[in-house]
Amino acid sequence: MKKTVFILFLILLGMAGCIPEHGPTYQATPYDLSQPSYFPTKNNIPADNPMTEEGVALGRKLFYDSRLSGRDGTDGIRSCSSCHHQENSFEYGAPTNTHHAMLPLINLAWNRTGLGWNGSVATLEDMVLAAVTSPVEINADTNQVVKYLQKTDDYPELFEKAFGNREITFVNVEKAIAQFVRSLVSADSKFDRYLLGEEDLTEDEMAGYELFCTEEGADCFHCHGGGGLALMTTNLFYNNGLDDEFNDPEDRAAVTGSHWDRGAYKAPTLRNIAVSAPYMHDGRFTTLDEVINFYSEGVKDSENINPLMHHVMDGGVQLTDLEKAQLKAFLNTLTDETFLNNPEYSRP
Repeated sequence: MKKTVFILFLILLGMAGCIPEHGPTYQATPYDLSQPSYFPTKNNIPADNPMTEEGVALGRKLFYDSRLSGRDGTDGIRSCSSCHHQENSFEYGAPTNTHHAMLPLINLAWNRTGLGWNGSVATLEDMVLAAVTSPVEINADTNQVVKYLQKTDDYPELFEKAFGNREITFVNVEKAIAQFVRSLVSADSKFDRYLLGEEDLTEDEMAGYELFCTEEGADCFHCHGGGGLALMTTNLFYNNGLDDEFNDPEDRAAVTGSHWDRGAYKAPTLRNIAVSAPYMHDGRFTTLDEVINFYSEGVKDSENINPLMHHVMDGGVQLTDLEKAQLKAFLNTLTDETFLNNPEYSRP
């Protein structure tokens, strides 16, 4: 009996030795999202899509690849980069449908209030899906996108490096592009260097800065002072007096259902504003001068006007020609040439 038990023990021990050992779960390389100390501490990076070196690299390649259109990549087929140009702060200088195409794809890792002019898209991952399937943007079928990517020589390996699986899914397409977009950090303008004590503003630029930050001046800071001026937007939604009649079915009211949100849109970041024309949700202004003139003497009153538009009864803040020039001089200090020419963000 004892001999039989001993033999069974040896057999079981041998079987255990034949069981293959599983290695550790695949881990990509964590990505260091560097940011200045004066940026907000909270970001929107989801727990199920942490940023990795491999994920950001994959997202960058996808961002510039016309096969994201679900076709064979022939000339004329769209990619994300077809509308988001790095030299224009990853914005597009033409309207699509009734709205200016896109808000700039910069510093969006710190946007926690929804995406798009009306905030209808909750996350960057959702934004990728919306852009790829929208008939006025890439206009693709996600199944076709996956099909074309899967049959390439390089993408299965890149997805495996980023997500541990050679089988491509559109969920992972969303995740990769979202990671790349979160990596687009603009924080090296002349104004940033001023905040860090590395460079001085000129007399006119400083005067424009003071106008920007005071209610009795240009009164810009209420809507564009988010993150302690780091983001140059609160990422909130305002009716800023562009119109006094509202018939746009895609304003903020379309999301909230509130009558008081008619004519309200997200305040865009003013970073790189000098290179991201045209301006406003519908691209109605083509120059910074037109924008400044509007806020100076073109604001329209309505029951929907945001309470922060303190000078609406005067038609605007009523700047002098000198003050307009000074404000423009300050806005030009927000241009980040390092960001606009960063090879890490360009076509791979």
